[in-house]
Amino acid sequence: MAATGPKSAKYIFVTGGVTSSLGKGIIASSLAKLLQSRGLTVTIQKFDPYINIDPGTLNPYEHGECYVTDDGAETDLDLGHYERFLNRPTSQANNITTGRIYNNVITRERRGDFLGKTVQVVPHITDEIKRNIRLLGETGDYDIVITEIGGCVGDIESLPFVEAVRQLKFELGEKDTLVIHLTLVPYLQSAGELKTKPTQHSVRMLLENGVQPDIIACRTEHPLPQDIRRKIAQFCNVQVSSVIEAIDAETIYDVPLLMQKERLDQRALYMLDLYNDKDADLDVWKAFLGRLKNPGDTVRIGLVGKYVELHDAYKSIAEAFIHAGATNECKVQLEWIQSETLVDEHHCAEVLSQLDGVLVAPGFGERGIDGKINAVRFVREKGIPFLGICLGMQMAVIEYARNVMGIEDAHSTEMEPHTANPVISMMEAQKSITDKGGTMRLGAYACKLKRDSLAHQIYGKTQISERHRHRYEFNNDYLQAFEKAGLRPTGVNPDTGLVEIVELAKEIHPWYVGVQFHPELKSTVLNPHPLFVKFVKAALTYSQQKRAESSSITTAHVETVDAVD
Repeated sequence: MAATGPKSAKYIFVTGGVTSSLGKGIIASSLAKLLQSRGLTVTIQKFDPYINIDPGTLNPYEHGECYVTDDGAETDLDLGHYERFLNRPTSQANNITTGRIYNNVITRERRGDFLGKTVQVVPHITDEIKRNIRLLGETGDYDIVITEIGGCVGDIESLPFVEAVRQLKFELGEKDTLVIHLTLVPYLQSAGELKTKPTQHSVRMLLENGVQPDIIACRTEHPLPQDIRRKIAQFCNVQVSSVIEAIDAETIYDVPLLMQKERLDQRALYMLDLYNDKDADLDVWKAFLGRLKNPGDTVRIGLVGKYVELHDAYKSIAEAFIHAGATNECKVQLEWIQSETLVDEHHCAEVLSQLDGVLVAPGFGERGIDGKINAVRFVREKGIPFLGICLGMQMAVIEYARNVMGIEDAHSTEMEPHTANPVISMMEAQKSITDKGGTMRLGAYACKLKRDSLAHQIYGKTQISERHRHRYEFNNDYLQAFEKAGLRPTGVNPDTGLVEIVELAKEIHPWYVGVQFHPELKSTVLNPHPLFVKFVKAALTYSQQKRAESSSITTAHVETVDAVD
């Protein structure tokens, strides 16, 4: 059973070799889920080898989505997986980069903390890495801390992190640390067999850095036969029971069950000398998978964005739709639509008329704005369920001002700094800021909902908290004009008065909501976000109505033909 009283955490490290994108984050999340389901308290942290302080200034095409935590940290998208699997919030302490490590050390050096010593990678950088690794474990809140080391073993950037792991294995003791190495066992079609050599070389490189993996997780497209497992075990200095098959899965949410079948959690607990007699309780997880894999219906929802070529740029939105689809027992078929292609109104109508719902996604900058505005106008006029997130909500405000309120030059000062009608403008607190990194409105903020609103119906309460990442806001100088024209601000920050939610009444549109925050960041398997759940439900209702109308028209046509005959 989990320890009582102050906890002395054990540490699991997840490294990767051969290639990136093998799924270290999913393996770490799945193991954490299994351990959590046994009653243990677990957290996961990601150490990234790039020199950026955080991913906040990275283009989404470079690194995928920037995930934001409650405390306002801009982090790696893997933290989204951690939260979706564990249903527990992460924080700034859960994501550390080489940039932050070096920044901390250099700041201390400038302050004179090293008393004239020569500052070096070893011991100063590695000591700072080790200090950050142990931060969460020393809170007394966790039985196990899982640390994912980004990049591949052998990368120059990863060497200080691997060295820190080597040192910690000696400092913390044999039974207090565990290294899981995720590697690739490719299948060569021409030879008709699985090849273990990439795994052998990857482990050998890890050994050259002084770290012996305790468990080897093998990413593969085909089942690992016992003779392959024995070969890997023999050449990599582990027992056969420590060679784990990580086979391709239909969905990432299958992986905890696959890892349970491989007894990864049992093996980890045994090697960490943790006694636990509680079976993993995954009944709720299995029920979710049952709904996910056996949908009763399908809806087509368009995701209109600027970075749709890289789906990871909208990872949390895509996952939130999976959660919401399972809740509604329907499959959400996402249509990824590049907003720049919707500048032509005829093409916009052709593409969007086939959909059951449209989400206009977040983003920054001028590119693709006209396409987003066209998309908003089309769905508003045609009564197609609409959800606008952050920039998507701002485009809804601009579109309504131009096409309903007659303010033809309405715009955002982000795209048009000198517009005469800045219905979206920069917050006063942001105007004096010149640095880009970590300076936006970030993290969780309160929002008060009007009782007679769709937002209140969706959430079922008047006080909510959601995460933000933006510089520009709804301009309150236009508040009364919008409300009078029918676009109601129904969610407002109680401290600043800033508008968080706008919506149209059901008499005007069946389901039309724009939010300044990022609801996708708080959707998990166990707690699907209500905005996405109700949006998918609205899209399903719209789809069923369309089919019913189409069926009645077809029936009427057949009856007319019969009457003529």
